[in-house]
Amino acid sequence: MRAENQGRRVLHLDYEAFEPLALAVFRRIHDETTARWPSVALAFTHRTGRLQPGESSIAIAAASPHRSEAFAACRYVIERVKQVAPIWKHEFYEEGDQWLEGVNIEPSDAAPREEALRRSCE
Repeated sequence: MRAENQGRRVLHLDYEAFEPLALAVFRRIHDETTARWPSVALAFTHRTGRLQPGESSIAIAAASPHRSEAFAACRYVIERVKQVAPIWKHEFYEEGDQWLEGVNIEPSDAAPREEALRRSCE
């Protein structure tokens, strides 16, 4: 988690998720990723609850005979989680707080999926 957002110092943030839907979306992301990179063994999770600046919100592990595929798969996962996972972020600042815009992309929409793929292979 970053200590600053839009010029404001972040004191802490809270992540919330609708767990059954989030897990279904994570399975979909996992399936998309392993279909594209079949040699990659993959696991990932996203934290919920309160986080302090500097704490990690997501953990992604990938193992592959080729490190470039593992790195690409990790990048794809993070891009897709940001696009489609039903996880909401509430940031708290010295001068107040703000809910940040959440997911607004349908997981089956091909264009964002292609954008995530493009970014993962840069």
